[in-house]
Amino acid sequence: MMRGMTAAGTLTIDNARIWTATDDGIVDGAIHIRDGIVEAITDAGALDGRPVLDARERVVIPGLVDAHFHAYGIGLDMLVMEATPLSYVTAKATKRLGGALRRGFTTVRDVAGGDIGLRRAIDEGLIAGPRYLFTGPALSQTGGHGDPRPGDLAVDTCCHHTSEVVDGVEPLRVAVRERFRTGAHAIKIMTSGGVISLTDPLRIPQYSPEEVRAVCDEAIRRGSYVAAHAYSPEAIVHSVTNGVRSIEHGNLLDAATAQVMARSGALLVPTLATYDAMDRRVDEIGLTPVQKAKNLEVLDHGKRAIDIAAEEGVTIGFGTDLMGDLEDDQLQGLRLQHEVMGTAGVLRAATRGNAELLGDDRVGRLGEGSFADLVILARDPFDEPDALWDPADDARDVVLNGIPFGARKS
Repeated sequence: MMRGMTAAGTLTIDNARIWTATDDGIVDGAIHIRDGIVEAITDAGALDGRPVLDARERVVIPGLVDAHFHAYGIGLDMLVMEATPLSYVTAKATKRLGGALRRGFTTVRDVAGGDIGLRRAIDEGLIAGPRYLFTGPALSQTGGHGDPRPGDLAVDTCCHHTSEVVDGVEPLRVAVRERFRTGAHAIKIMTSGGVISLTDPLRIPQYSPEEVRAVCDEAIRRGSYVAAHAYSPEAIVHSVTNGVRSIEHGNLLDAATAQVMARSGALLVPTLATYDAMDRRVDEIGLTPVQKAKNLEVLDHGKRAIDIAAEEGVTIGFGTDLMGDLEDDQLQGLRLQHEVMGTAGVLRAATRGNAELLGDDRVGRLGEGSFADLVILARDPFDEPDALWDPADDARDVVLNGIPFGARKS
């Protein structure tokens, strides 16, 4: 369940052109907010003498949701990330969370890291950040995507900022229960190889069926779900047939596998931004030859996977998965997904699609009873789509919980 935030505002946003996410069209009017919740959308005018924010006939959209975010993902060297003191990692996380909010992402789901302390700091206004949902460290088998140890070095990881190696049904049950005890929204597991991990092929499924089922059983009984890092058809089928609800990445998806996802009600969270950023900025981040080859493979197939999922009726969300200094490419994920889905499609993915994933109808829409989280864009994205992602277009205003960003204590 999504927690509310401590500070909540009451105001009217007048003179707005509103895309509510529940209707394809734009309506002219005013958004009336009380205590961080949308009361109503009317033709015009303030209510009860409350403060007014003039949208100046700009387009207002619901706050965006990044469903694959890494607050603690401060670099691309997994071993270094795990060995870095958490005090420093948290300081970097503060910058990453504030940047996301400034870009218009008013909710993030941290799927491999985060903890209840970081959420508490946001809720109490100690740091500026979006609504924050976390899974805690992702679960990985020995030698899986979340195991940062290179094969030629005898080292142990000392910390579990973003991932934890846990093998076996009973140890996995304990690990899942501990995550829920400490406030996790959902559970993240690694069920295929990854781009930046060094010892695991991309396509081979990870964890045994019994292990995946145990994790999913614990999550479902808790009223939650499991998100799985999975690229290949083999790994995706392995995941969803054993209870996984959210497929992260899914770049190598084919039609038969998408049909399995649709029948099981699983959702797809594409993360095109990270592969594009690693390809364009390869000299800056210093990928190894193995990592470069893996990245090219998933980059080539990522957009087609979204097309296939849409054709087979799979609900599509939006995520970015950006690590280290690549975080400033967050909005470019909208550009890449727009190339496949168009303006309405990518906006639905980053609002309503992700709201379905999170299981909270207060997120990702503007209307009675929704959170008062919204973005006032400088230009109309239906006429000029780059209004969604142009980094030079910094005239957007962000409202979180009924409070214009910048009014919150940071």
